[in-house]
Amino acid sequence: MAKAFKKLVKKMPPDAQKRVKARTQEMLLEMNLQQLRQNFTKLTQDDMAKLLDVTQAYVSKAERRGGDMLLSTLYQLVGAMGGSVELHVRLPDQKDVRLNQFDEMAKLAFLRRTA
Repeated sequence: MAKAFKKLVKKMPPDAQKRVKARTQEMLLEMNLQQLRQNFTKLTQDDMAKLLDVTQAYVSKAERRGGDMLLSTLYQLVGAMGGSVELHVRLPDQKDVRLNQFDEMAKLAFLRRTA
């Protein structure tokens, strides 16, 4: 018989419990675009399509697309939700570096949203 995860965690040493809690919090903030829209906005795909002047099918396809997406599309979708995108690079043994070469794209997405 399977045991409840909470019961298993309670039996772990305190340091392991902390790691589990930290990873759980990280996982709660990892989601795809559809989950982002559904969990943090009241927008439907149709609402997004109207904001972006595209079809609902376009929004649906963009949300389902698992792999390669244009950065401009990502900026537009997140911008339509009222958010912004920052790109960070993480290299071994280095601090995170924010890429700023796409800042213009973010500005254009914002201007399109507020037009």
